[in-house]
Amino acid sequence: MGNGFPPGFLWGSATAAAQIEGAAHQDGKEDSIWDAFARMPGAISHGDTPEVAVDHYSRMPEDVALMKRLNLQSYRFSTSWARVRPGDRFTNQRGLDFYSRLVDELLEAGILPWLTLYHWDLPQALEERGGWTDRETSFRFEEYAAVVYERLGDRVDHWTTFNEPLCSSLIGYGGGEHAPGRREPRAALSALHHQHLAHGLATRTLRELGAKQVGITLNLTNAIPNDPGSEADIDAARRLDAIWNRAFLEPLLLARYPADFLQDVARHRFEEFVQPGDLARIAAPLDFLGVNHYHDDNVSGSPQPSGGPAGVRPTGRPTSSPLIGSEHLTFPTRHLPRTAMDWEVNPDGLRRLLVRLGEEYPNLPPLYVTENGAAYEDVVEDGAVHDAERTRFLRAHIDAVAAAIEEGADVRGYFVWSLLDNFEWAWGYNKRFGIVRVDYDTQERIIKDSGLTYAGIIAGAVLAVS
Repeated sequence: MGNGFPPGFLWGSATAAAQIEGAAHQDGKEDSIWDAFARMPGAISHGDTPEVAVDHYSRMPEDVALMKRLNLQSYRFSTSWARVRPGDRFTNQRGLDFYSRLVDELLEAGILPWLTLYHWDLPQALEERGGWTDRETSFRFEEYAAVVYERLGDRVDHWTTFNEPLCSSLIGYGGGEHAPGRREPRAALSALHHQHLAHGLATRTLRELGAKQVGITLNLTNAIPNDPGSEADIDAARRLDAIWNRAFLEPLLLARYPADFLQDVARHRFEEFVQPGDLARIAAPLDFLGVNHYHDDNVSGSPQPSGGPAGVRPTGRPTSSPLIGSEHLTFPTRHLPRTAMDWEVNPDGLRRLLVRLGEEYPNLPPLYVTENGAAYEDVVEDGAVHDAERTRFLRAHIDAVAAAIEEGADVRGYFVWSLLDNFEWAWGYNKRFGIVRVDYDTQERIIKDSGLTYAGIIAGAVLAVS
């Protein structure tokens, strides 16, 4: 092992189709829920839309060339269900052609394609039939997965079913901050279970078709009691851990929902969504687990004098409604540096999370950090972006991954979020996470200092184990 990373450790970066592709109604693509949500007044900051985004659909070869300059060994991207199966009515060969060209371009550049089937962009036509609250959508997802595999499976080995299902179920259907913008607790819980079921169904089908590596990516947190001596704060952390972490990990790894989670959401009759055989399908063996982590959550069950109203993070974005069963939480500010998202910078939280996953789940598959990064207010100076804060963030978090490996965590790769500045969901184009800056007027790309540093880290790590 060199520099804390074992031979074969995979270095990459990640994006999502709805955030970068643009061409939102080109070559047969129809509305996704994010296209429709962006037309709702007040839904997206400044009224921004993903219609053009950063024009990756037209500039894909240029972007793959950037990946090669950055020494990326893998690129984690998503396919758009609304591009591949517009309205979920037919298979759009022009949409599949784009992803086929992307895969070929990556392979030609020596970059491993890492494909995610669902990064939040459900066809709007399916949402109008109930979306993820309708059990039938799980089976439509299975069909979509098969269509993508049949076209790309000869060249793509790594298949991720869902990215961060917490956001597209609880926040999309319960919190209203993400598409489709609903604020219905029972609908959110229905979406949670149906996405789990869709994962299980698609995993089975992908394996039958010959997929070599199938997994899922979860956004996980460390729920930390603000006052470790307070029963209210301890229970608040338990409730957050139950719905944010264990309501996803336990069905996938243990074929069950956590007992305390079921009790927390009992008034919403969650068990009515779970049919015989569902949990066995959901717990299909995983070849890897993707871990997305940006910050921990310091949580209290007591009102905070300066923490804002209950259920509001320091960002001011409400979270009580998506955290079904976890109302009356507050997130007190700790004295830590913060990003432009007002998220804490605490690299040791990533180390702790990776280590404790292995301690708590003996059957845990290999881990990949599939997203980790930070938004800052970048400034272009003489054609360069000297993003010192993001550079420090990346170095510190990569060191935290190395420390986790030294402690026994089976981590096999790291993907920085994000390759490019992009459409940051409800924040529109206000928040920049990229290691490559995009001028949204001209679409000019500039590799930031953080990107140059990351390229050097990759080169050094590869050299150390060669």
